[in-house]
Amino acid sequence: MTEGPLFYKILLFILPLMATNLLQTLYNAADMMVVGLSSEPDAVGAIGITGSFINLVLNVFIGLATGANVVVARHLGAREGERASRTVHTALSIGLVLGVAGAMLGLVISRPVLALMGAKGKLLDLATLYTCIYFAGAPFLSLTNYLISIFRAKGDTKTPLVVLAAAGLLNVLLNLFFVLVLGLSVEGVALATVLSNVASSLWLLFKLSRDDGACRFSPKKLCFDTLAFRKILYIGLPAGIQGSLFSLSNMIIQSSILQVNNALCPPGSAFEPVVKGNAAAANLEGFVYTAQNSVYQAAITFTSQNTGAAKYERVWRVMACCYAIAFGICAFFSGTIFLLREPLLSLYNVTPGATESLDFLAFEAARKRLTYLVLPYFLVGFMESGCGVIRGLGKSISSTVISLLGACAFRIAWVYTAFRIIPTLEVLYLSYPISWSLTALAHFTCATLALRHFLKTRKTDREIRQMHDHQH
Repeated sequence: MTEGPLFYKILLFILPLMATNLLQTLYNAADMMVVGLSSEPDAVGAIGITGSFINLVLNVFIGLATGANVVVARHLGAREGERASRTVHTALSIGLVLGVAGAMLGLVISRPVLALMGAKGKLLDLATLYTCIYFAGAPFLSLTNYLISIFRAKGDTKTPLVVLAAAGLLNVLLNLFFVLVLGLSVEGVALATVLSNVASSLWLLFKLSRDDGACRFSPKKLCFDTLAFRKILYIGLPAGIQGSLFSLSNMIIQSSILQVNNALCPPGSAFEPVVKGNAAAANLEGFVYTAQNSVYQAAITFTSQNTGAAKYERVWRVMACCYAIAFGICAFFSGTIFLLREPLLSLYNVTPGATESLDFLAFEAARKRLTYLVLPYFLVGFMESGCGVIRGLGKSISSTVISLLGACAFRIAWVYTAFRIIPTLEVLYLSYPISWSLTALAHFTCATLALRHFLKTRKTDREIRQMHDHQH
């Protein structure tokens, strides 16, 4: 990562990483597609409204995995094997402990929070059942994310790809068994997801225990190294808080979607069409997000290693390559999904129907989300590429502040101003591309200023860490 041409190295790093991310997205997509085959018409909508709440709880804990990625990559770039090893074992300890904490918190607050969002009756019961089972597997989900971050830090994106490919296949097979054979609904797909996460975490842990480098896992080495923990916390906590606050803004938007649904549909309808259509489109959108998110991960890892080696000129090239690749990925996935929207939405049992029918309302909600959010998704690619570079440079707090102001705060303000005046889906969805544009521009500016500062001071990463440790 610190020598030779960059574009193809980044691309080769991204491709298996992208496939891995897409396989993880298939977990939730398979849940929604298969549950659409069950006899419960509100099942798709029930799973759809849980996503932002689940992320709100788990992102603080899993966000620290970003810190583990950066710190391990820096130690590897600086050839500090012992520090890398202690960081790896500290990160895994953090992942397990915080995963348990996330599970306990999620189980306690699931129903009251979902009710506060506006879910009622059968939709609330189904969503609560799904989240409670999902949170029961949170320790394994957390451990999987920390293990993946360690493999990525050392440049290995193939191992997570193979493991998650097998776990994804297991998830689909279990979904089909629980729903079609046993006749279960949301509880069946939640249980399938939990079991798949158990399998992937154990397999990744086994693979890491066979590593022949500094990242090799040994149960005897599990620890809470104070210095490693502080560095992981410094980088990862802002990322986790940012992710959770993004989820908070998305929960407010989800509540607004329920408001639109209730205004369009009389009480006692067979199902909630706007909720269902939005959930299906959001699930498809997830594939574009996770595809471009691989560029964000590459930006973090390549920037971190080159910062660790004090090769700041290469970070400029890393940033340029990531912006170009992100645009290409987003354009391809967004265009494909939009052109094939009808057959893809039909996989979630969302199809065009007679005018003003429930099926018509569901399809129109999905079409509007794809138009306003998926088509301009290259803006997210720019936003996250800049964010990854800033995090790799160690400016995680700056990135978090920018994201919270440019995206979260803006969207919340939009809901309570523009949407309150014109309460339509179009106005609600318009908040996304505007917030992406503002945040992407701010991230680019911050990354540029930070790099210029590093080039002027020309300090090595070891000197920077010593200064930071002395300040503490």
